[in-house]
Amino acid sequence: MPEGGIFGGVFMRGGPVADDAAWLRAMLAAESALARALEQAGLASPGAGAAVTAAAARAGDFDLAELGQSSALTGNPVPGLARALTRLVPDPAAKAAVHRGATSQDILDTAAMLLARDAIDAAADSLAGAAAAAARLADAHRASLMIGRTLLQQAVPVTFGVVAAGWLAGLDGALDGLASVRQTRLAVQFGGAAGTLASLGSSGPAVKSLMASELGLADPPLPWHTERLRIIDVAVAMARVTAALSKIARDVTLLAQTEIAEVSEGAPAPASAGSGPRRGGSSAMPNKSNPVAAVAILGCARQAGGLLATLVASAEQEHQRAAGAWHAEWQPFSHLLELAVSAAAWARDLLENLTVDTARMAGNLAAAGGLPMAERVTALLRDSLGGPQAHDLVATAAARAASSGVPLRDVLLATPDVADRLTQAGISAAEIEQALNPAGYLGGSDVFTAAALAAHHAR
Repeated sequence: MPEGGIFGGVFMRGGPVADDAAWLRAMLAAESALARALEQAGLASPGAGAAVTAAAARAGDFDLAELGQSSALTGNPVPGLARALTRLVPDPAAKAAVHRGATSQDILDTAAMLLARDAIDAAADSLAGAAAAAARLADAHRASLMIGRTLLQQAVPVTFGVVAAGWLAGLDGALDGLASVRQTRLAVQFGGAAGTLASLGSSGPAVKSLMASELGLADPPLPWHTERLRIIDVAVAMARVTAALSKIARDVTLLAQTEIAEVSEGAPAPASAGSGPRRGGSSAMPNKSNPVAAVAILGCARQAGGLLATLVASAEQEHQRAAGAWHAEWQPFSHLLELAVSAAAWARDLLENLTVDTARMAGNLAAAGGLPMAERVTALLRDSLGGPQAHDLVATAAARAASSGVPLRDVLLATPDVADRLTQAGISAAEIEQALNPAGYLGGSDVFTAAALAAHHAR
């Protein structure tokens, strides 16, 4: 079975950053760091830290199925893990350093922070590649005209460059969120039974600091067993990643529709007869070339909101240790990390291989018969006719153009009642022709694109 099971290729494209094996490695890293910290604080025998670390390094010696069974007895896998790790430490004196002073939540929460760090790094790497690709698209297509669309209907012209610049801004914003959380919110958890480290006496705070240093995590002012904003902050950062990517993916699916065909995912490698499935292929329709990367991103993103909501709802935790709310975090937290990493990996693939058909964009804009320029024509008439009358005149002309298939220009200049109004308003045919030129109605598109690119490169 592949990593992540039969759905792993879609939802774990960036790797199994929070599967059972990853959790095991992270929990063992936490236990190892604790043992080293205890030794440095003089609370464990010389060499105990190294002995525990060596035993923990052999993750293959731990039986995940056994840990899963033991968690049914204790409510979480840490007690079984601590017992198994203790058995694997050969030095009797060093065995005493395993899990000393800790409670199960210390190990699991610290492991969650380590997994979050790995997931953030993986997602950030993919996002950086996606952002670089979006920047290239924005720069290359600053003058590529296309129809803008609002409420899924044709609106005014835009450039594909400014569209890609919008994607770029979202990617950079997601990267900034990840960096902030990585730098400020990932902290060790070490509080013992009720958050006081009473079993370690006056040495408890020092051990906490040493453990944080060993793991490269922040040393928080106090344990955060039932203050769950760190978990939520990680989750929000990951949900922001999927949100930014869902915008890009949805645009691609819409622009890649057969009837629009302005972009497409990188041409899949041709499959020779009998060579098996090809990317984008359909099980029923041999003609199909589906936007797999975009669809996979959307599949990841659709799940993120619900997972984030579960984590926020789980923040209500009683006294010094929660009964159930903490437990409710484990799976949605893991899944959200994996989905964000997978979506980011898909996005890099999507943007690095996106095919842009500028001829089709120009053709679709031309086929609109000038209707996307109705706003500009209205602006031309506003001073002479007044806002409401100008709007109504152009709306009438646009409706005639749409119903008859006649270009807006011809309706404006060849329909007697409309042409008479234009003449009375002192509007010439040349002015109408100029108003209908989409290249002259792009507003700040190029300025905005340049600004997004400058901000990206300044990062």
